[in-house]
Amino acid sequence: MSESLSSPLKRISALDALRGFALLGIIVMHMLQQFGYRLAPSAEEILPYPHMDAAVQWIGSNLVMGRFINIFAFLFGMSLFIQMDKAAQKGIDFRGRFVWRMLLLMFFGLLCHSFYSVEIISVYGLFGILLLTLYRVKSWVLLLLCAALVLGAPRIAQVYHHNQQLPEQASLTERATDTEPQARRSPPEHIANPSFINSAKHNYAERLEGKLNYQFGFIGRGYVTFALFILGLLVGRSRFLERAQYHRRQLLLIFLGFTAATAAITALHAVMPEQNTRVFFRAEGVHLSGGLVLAQTLNDLSLITFSGALVSGFLALYYSERISRYLQLLAPYGRVALTNYIMQGVIGCILFAPWALGYTFSAWGAFALVILGLVIYIAQGIFSYIWLKHYLYGPLEWLWRSGTYLSIQPFSRKKLNR
Repeated sequence: MSESLSSPLKRISALDALRGFALLGIIVMHMLQQFGYRLAPSAEEILPYPHMDAAVQWIGSNLVMGRFINIFAFLFGMSLFIQMDKAAQKGIDFRGRFVWRMLLLMFFGLLCHSFYSVEIISVYGLFGILLLTLYRVKSWVLLLLCAALVLGAPRIAQVYHHNQQLPEQASLTERATDTEPQARRSPPEHIANPSFINSAKHNYAERLEGKLNYQFGFIGRGYVTFALFILGLLVGRSRFLERAQYHRRQLLLIFLGFTAATAAITALHAVMPEQNTRVFFRAEGVHLSGGLVLAQTLNDLSLITFSGALVSGFLALYYSERISRYLQLLAPYGRVALTNYIMQGVIGCILFAPWALGYTFSAWGAFALVILGLVIYIAQGIFSYIWLKHYLYGPLEWLWRSGTYLSIQPFSRKKLNR
């Protein structure tokens, strides 16, 4: 067999723990969002805790949503650098296999989309290929590109084009809405005749378009995600995290810097006139103001700086002698990230889909749903720990790896040690 990267590589354990931390926030938020289903419950609310429910919803909206998934994206960009760098050290051109690897990831993601429409790995596969084209671009150019994406250059261009196409009599503040009462509309097929097939059809026919609009429309979430991919690549180039245990002081300063930036952006946002940025989701016939664009840009910046504070703060704690051993418990979960992420979605589908248990769990209060999410997360963490005692990779990680090299890869630790 020709030389490859198929042998297990030395890992940066802190990144595995950080990835496990990111997936903790992701499952909490997805439980609050009911994995994108949000059915109208068929009975009264189950397990209501009004004060706790309100507190959990506030925490989800202001401390979790958009922040932990940013960490996941950042780590993905760093993973590209690590894989390409390891290959270069062995004299291997990994570019072709990496493209194939990303195509497989897109395929995994599109399969997952049949279960739950909020999956993100299909988009990550596309961004991985795009990032590969930038792998050798100079860092200062990547920084400029990253800044343009974060500051909303694509959104500004789209809004300008949109406003130019509006008729002169278009409303400046609101759009015409469908006046037909919701109650008179016939329910969609996946609700009227619940089945996995009908839910999958709905996810592909309706929700996929919504996902693409969210990623590449006026909200432009995808552009921010790609900027985080680039940041991950740049931090990987700096090799800072390879020796971060020796720079805990710098991590603390970075944490303070990101925290101060988040506070400043939040304060600036608070003194601005309130803007309803949700109009970006349905902007047909609406003039989009500069205030809306600025508000969304500040939202994006705040999410990024908050995520930066989470990453630097987590790493500073991770390299603390007293706390490291506790945070290290998250590392097995992060090593089996693909399997755990996809299983989160499959479990979420069973809990919230109309053809499964959706009409029961959609009636649960927010606090109860988060507790259930934590139970699922802990169970997955225990599984990951036990699994990695016997196997080199998670089940889907091994399948993905074997698909990447088009050959069966080492799997069992026992066989490797013989």
